[in-house]
Formats: sequence, C-alpha cells, structure tokens
Amino acid sequence: MIENIKKIAADERIRFLVVGGFNTAFGFLIFTSITLMLKHVPHGYMIGLIVSQFVSNFVAFYLHRKVTFKAKGHAMTDFIRFTMVNAVSYLINLIVLPLLVNVTHMNPLIAQFLILLVTTMISFVGHKFFSFRRTK
Repeated sequence: MIENIKKIAADERIRFLVVGGFNTAFGFLIFTSITLMLKHVPHGYMIGLIVSQFVSNFVAFYLHRKVTFKAKGHAMTDFIRFTMVNAVSYLINLIVLPLLVNVTHMNPLIAQFLILLVTTMISFVGHKFFSFRRTK
C-alpha cells in the first residue's frame, strides 16, 4: 500500500494534477468570492478574474517549482517562463470568458470552470517543457 502511494507520488503528472488542482480551487475561490461581492458591478467578474490570476500565479509558481517539478536554481528565469506560460492561459481566459458570458449568456462561474479544464492541459505541457526545463 505505501509502495503504491510512493509510486503514485513519484509521478510528475500526478503531482501536477494535485498542485494544479489545489491552485485551481484556490484561484477559483478567489474568483468566485470577488465575483459574488461585485455582482452588482458591471463586469465585476472580470475584476475577479484579474485578481485571482495575479494571486494564484505566485502560489502556483512556488508549489509547481518545489513540489511538482522539484526545480533547483534559475528561480528568476523559471518565474519569467512560468508567467509567460500562464499568460497564454490568462489571454485565453480574457477572450473566452467575456464571450461565453456576454454572447452565450453563460453563468460566469460555469464559464470559468469550463475554461479551466482547457487551460490546465495547456499549462502542464508549457510548464514541463518550457518553464522548468533543464538541459541535460
């Protein structure tokens, strides 16, 4: 049983999903809280998106660097690359979220959840092969 847990924990993809799941839930909680607090403010959900992306970027960087990819050295380079990869997901969010909310009249919370499913896959590939890549 313990050997199976160690084997699962040794898998980088599993660590990515656990850390990413935590950070996604954390960011979604921030997004939801701000969106609900600003529900009477036009486009208040966009303020929620900006704040949640900013805060969760720092938390995600730290956790992915230390736990998921166990990267050493090059912290500033890693952070710049990490932020570049996250910027792709952020741009997708900035474009798709208002489209889903304003054009299809989808609830912002549901729309954001659906977008997160797509951007998670993009993030794993980007972080594995770019953000925390080390030359052998």
